[in-house]
Amino acid sequence: MPGKLLVTGGAGYVGSHCCRAFAEAGWEVTVFDNLSTGWRDLVKWGPLFVGDLQNPADLEAAFSQVKPDAVAHFAGSALVAESVREPSIYYRNNTFATLNLLEAMRKHGTGYLIFSSTCATFGHASSETIDELHPQKPINPYGMSKLMVEHMLSDFDKAHGIRSIPLRYFNAAGADRDAKTGERHACETHVIPLALKGAYDEGYEFTILGSDFDTPDGTAIRDYIHVEDLAEAHLRALTALENGAVSSAYNLGTGRGTSVAEVVTAVERATNRKVPRRYGPRRPGDPGRLIALPDKAKRELGWVASRSGIDNIIRSALAWHEADWAIQHTHVHAK
Repeated sequence: MPGKLLVTGGAGYVGSHCCRAFAEAGWEVTVFDNLSTGWRDLVKWGPLFVGDLQNPADLEAAFSQVKPDAVAHFAGSALVAESVREPSIYYRNNTFATLNLLEAMRKHGTGYLIFSSTCATFGHASSETIDELHPQKPINPYGMSKLMVEHMLSDFDKAHGIRSIPLRYFNAAGADRDAKTGERHACETHVIPLALKGAYDEGYEFTILGSDFDTPDGTAIRDYIHVEDLAEAHLRALTALENGAVSSAYNLGTGRGTSVAEVVTAVERATNRKVPRRYGPRRPGDPGRLIALPDKAKRELGWVASRSGIDNIIRSALAWHEADWAIQHTHVHAK
């Protein structure tokens, strides 16, 4: 039966969606978050422990209080361009912080963990789709910091028996089915929220970063996966570990690519509005194409991305942003 689960970064975008899936499956969820990029009001499926992974005393207090059977680890920094400018942030927040977490798990006898990894560990794709055996050659510090964690997890399993499943996301997108949580960032860098902003904000012009990639329309291609599909994958991975599965990594995506220009067209279709756009230079550290081959997850976890059509993703994101914009507007006028 599900037990006690500590969710680091559970006040964030993917983490909050996964908290809902975990809680609805019977896990007793506690969120551990420093709220530097997470949001207190998105913690809805269990109590919040405010703490920082870089502070071992915070971890000691949380583990002593919660006594978790397992950990779901989402906390970290995830902006590619920032990682190129400020790599030290990524090695502290992603790599060093995870070492503290693993030491706390070892000390308290917590036996297994699911880890929010990324397709950025692969770097440039050498094939049309990327499976788990594709060489991992990150081209930015974000991807390298996550790859280092994957190696740490393997070593802690061999040395201390802490089993883990790293889940390598491709592009998380969309929002949950009834807009209880969704994508909200103080500094938004993701394509779909920015394209939606372009559809509704008359003073905003959406910038496509790069028009000279080796792709059919010159814009970057990504494998967009609905965040509720991601949440289901995390739940299946957690259940597998609970049932004794060995450590193993999985790529999470749809096997289909959508270009940035195609995303903008889909936003215009969903909103029935034009999105003013211009083209800018490529973002440092960005490959031109990243598409998953998710066959292993289907075979071993019984998981497929069933909600991840681009139009469904954008409809759910639009519903969330309309609700969230109304909430934020109300808060501004209530101050």
